[in-house]
Amino acid sequence: MRLANPGAQVFVPDGEDFDVAVARTTHLAVGAHPDDIPIMAFDGIQRCFGRSDSWFLAITVTDGAGSPRSGPYSDYSDAGMRTVRSAEEKKAATVGEYSAAILLDYPSSGAKDNSKDTVVEELARLINAARPDVLYTHNLADKHDTHVAVALRTLAAIRRLPNNTRPAAVYGCEVWRDLDWMVDTDKIAFDVSHPNLAAALIAVYDSQIRGGKRYDLAAAGRRLAHATFSESHDVDKAEACVYAMDLTPLIDDSLDVATYVSDHIWRLEEDVSQRINRLS
Repeated sequence: MRLANPGAQVFVPDGEDFDVAVARTTHLAVGAHPDDIPIMAFDGIQRCFGRSDSWFLAITVTDGAGSPRSGPYSDYSDAGMRTVRSAEEKKAATVGEYSAAILLDYPSSGAKDNSKDTVVEELARLINAARPDVLYTHNLADKHDTHVAVALRTLAAIRRLPNNTRPAAVYGCEVWRDLDWMVDTDKIAFDVSHPNLAAALIAVYDSQIRGGKRYDLAAAGRRLAHATFSESHDVDKAEACVYAMDLTPLIDDSLDVATYVSDHIWRLEEDVSQRINRLS
């Protein structure tokens, strides 16, 4: 299988043939940048870790060249950061025992440009080849433009596939906006109580952590907070928890994406208003 960009890379940790590695996929994540996937799709990574009947495939859409940097990485050029971040993604694939990691090497502007079809076409081809049971991507209420763009391109790609090759479940996950704000009936809660694996994965992204963004502490803190604050009248049921927005209904191309997300916000508004009115 050929990829669209000359700089695109494929890494298969166990040395299997690339096409075989894609075809054995059960859980697939489509993320915007190197380092997004271990944060947002850790549920899929831990479900497949150490197993021979479940396999995790990571697709990173952009090259990560424009990331902020400081400390030992302050003098790195965009090209240098691109090289470092792709190497980090491959290290994470080894630590997490991924089936494969695919780095598509688009600039962020390419992912955000909805006038061109290249990203959607490539994602559709890869998803069709993988035919995962579960697909993770960014949530549509994320505040990072590239994250939302990648989620939209992913949904557009899925909508192009025949019904029998589409994932059974699609989840929009947390990076640049928590989903704790959703009403409980809308939340998909994943128990991610595998702290050693989580810590080992995020630790490989040294260019981000020592470069000025403590994603290691922030991601772990959010997961712990979700686990404790999920229930006010019950003990913790998990050591760590992440939330997702169920995007599976949006596989149906008759549904409007913006309206679907707005309905989640409206249900929060109703929940807050009703509680205030009931207790006033």
